[in-house]
Amino acid sequence: MLQPEDLAQLEAKGITESQLDAQLRRFEQGFPFLDILAAARPGRGITLLSPQQEEEARQRWHRYLAEGGEVTKFVPASGAASRMFKALFEFVDGEDDTPAPGSPVAQLVENFTRLPFAAELDATAVKLYGVTAGELIAAGRIKELISALIKPEGMNYGGLPKGLLKFHKYADGSRTPLEEQMTEGAQTAANSLGTVNLHFTVSANHRKLFEEKIAEVLPATEKRTGVKFNITLSEQKPSTDTVAANPDNTPFREDGRLLFRPGGHGALIENLNDIDSAVVFIKNIDNVVPDALRQPTVRYKEVIAGYMMQLRDRIVEYQMALADGKYDEPLLDEIFVFMRDRLSLSDKNFTKMDIPHRAVYLHDKLDRPLRVCGMVRNEGEPGGGPFVAVNPDGSASLQILESHQIDKNNPEYMAMLKSATHFNPVDLVCYIKDRHGDNYDLTAHTDPATGFISSKSSHGKELKALELPGLWNGAMSDWNTAFVEVPVETFNPVKTVNDLLRPAHQ
Repeated sequence: MLQPEDLAQLEAKGITESQLDAQLRRFEQGFPFLDILAAARPGRGITLLSPQQEEEARQRWHRYLAEGGEVTKFVPASGAASRMFKALFEFVDGEDDTPAPGSPVAQLVENFTRLPFAAELDATAVKLYGVTAGELIAAGRIKELISALIKPEGMNYGGLPKGLLKFHKYADGSRTPLEEQMTEGAQTAANSLGTVNLHFTVSANHRKLFEEKIAEVLPATEKRTGVKFNITLSEQKPSTDTVAANPDNTPFREDGRLLFRPGGHGALIENLNDIDSAVVFIKNIDNVVPDALRQPTVRYKEVIAGYMMQLRDRIVEYQMALADGKYDEPLLDEIFVFMRDRLSLSDKNFTKMDIPHRAVYLHDKLDRPLRVCGMVRNEGEPGGGPFVAVNPDGSASLQILESHQIDKNNPEYMAMLKSATHFNPVDLVCYIKDRHGDNYDLTAHTDPATGFISSKSSHGKELKALELPGLWNGAMSDWNTAFVEVPVETFNPVKTVNDLLRPAHQ
């Protein structure tokens, strides 16, 4: 039973009672596994473009920009860097004063001078201990060195957002992922006026730090790249928070108040929905490389964007014919083949429809947001990624699935998972306006049944947490989708601090 203070709390967040009830029912009912037909692969869902096709796509993208096309680069950047330094925290908080040989801490210490923040760490060590980082290492004072890096009294890298850490070393200093995303945007998304629109989603407690960093680096970055930047920030909306539950599925409370938690990156569909731009690139904050290694990234950004424009050209052509009634059965068959072959969308009921219903069906399917996602070949253990899945309306289409959406007790599905040839590097480009230039309501194209429930705790008490459908997963379930193979050189995330020692970040 909700109390008056509960209702006030809901109103403050912008969450309705019916939304709260629906979330609590999810804890009781759980989320269904998806009905999967196959792992997407070349020839079934993943498009392999020839060099000539790649070049034609790049030219289409250049033409879109030259004609004044709208584009925004959308970068989820709210993640804290604490997970990057997990092994370092464990060492500092542990009993051993010397890192084990070959451990992540030992590797970092051995390669200290190669780190992009080595000079700052050296200065911090002098400030805190009166000796350089090298002298700390020579004296075996490794815990003090690591503390200077991750603790608040030092550089506080364990408490900063990942986007503001120094990632790459240059002759004139080191750059953060924020600056590298700006540079990549200048090379791929500058409009005809020489402006790059960049949007970062940040956490509320880090927003001021982002604003200060942007103000600091903007003049030099604009001078270096020769473009102007229009940079905006947003936070996850309180209305996308989800209620926590006790193990018995009743609302979890702290100090008598309902406990709400952020709904995961799927909440960002609301932020994306606020972007007033026809084309939007989406890429995680940490997937960046230094200038000397960026050429493949730039090329394939242009390839997937141009390929998307080519698809949209055909979609608009077909939409206009259907809307004007200028169609016959052969044209409807042609459109269906286009959707099957280029968008991997199929529906066994299509041939059972009469001609007018086929036209309406095709028009409705074409009249949706469009995305093209880069897919990288598996080089390690396969996990969640590109699949052909059955939709709520019985049609089948391309979906990006996480492992929790796949029934591990189904041997057929597990065989699909193990045979997957590609994975999702989160490198996509979207067209989010209709043919009239109006924004789609992206929240109307999600699949609410694709979230998941995880076990968490708060102040030592066990709870259940509800995650919304992921941004590029269920939040984009009802989009027209194409998967295009891109080279592994375009995928260079930084998950641990030692990833900065890999050749892709040196």
